Amino acid sequence: MTVVTREPQQDRSRATRARLLEAAIASLAELGYQASTVTVVAERAGVSRGAAQHHFPTRDDLFTAALEHVSLVRAEEMLRERSQLPGGERVGTSAVVDLVFNLYSGPLFRAALALWVAAAAEPGLREQIVPLEARIGREVHRLVVEMLGVDEQLPGVRETVQATLDLARGLGLANLLTDDSRRRARIASQWSRVLDSTLHSR
Repeated sequence: MTVVTREPQQDRSRATRARLLEAAIASLAELGYQASTVTVVAERAGVSRGAAQHHFPTRDDLFTAALEHVSLVRAEEMLRERSQLPGGERVGTSAVVDLVFNLYSGPLFRAALALWVAAAAEPGLREQIVPLEARIGREVHRLVVEMLGVDEQLPGVRETVQATLDLARGLGLANLLTDDSRRRARIASQWSRVLDSTLHSR
């Protein structure tokens, strides 16, 4: 007698939602926001448009959730990369800077950037993206402070860490059209020395 086991509805729903988020990210990174319709994302995910709208009633809901998912994935990748470095949890300034710079490159960053640009022109999307981005920014900042092992209460530390994130984001933008990895590596090396000297002198 063959026993057929059915995947629980909740598990299927979670799997469908995950496929939609991954498809949304891939579509944003490759096609940009305007071309990434709910229909396109649903087709990529292998589900019907109706199923997509069941999970995400509006397009903005879908892509806001996608941005949050992107951020979680990026943070998890950053932590995983840190754990694989020599020294594990305790890594040097240079390694932390490399991790931060890598955070703002590649398809996940491209997907997030597509949403930022769209949100600048679409008030409805902006209302959802701005508070989410603020929360994500705080979390990334906290993570970098933790990895650097510095006291954010000391004068100038918070601003220096934020400058690192802003620099990484700017370099990520410069890398969108051409491969800027060599220049980025030189800047990362120099900034690591500046950061190390500034933070440890406090």
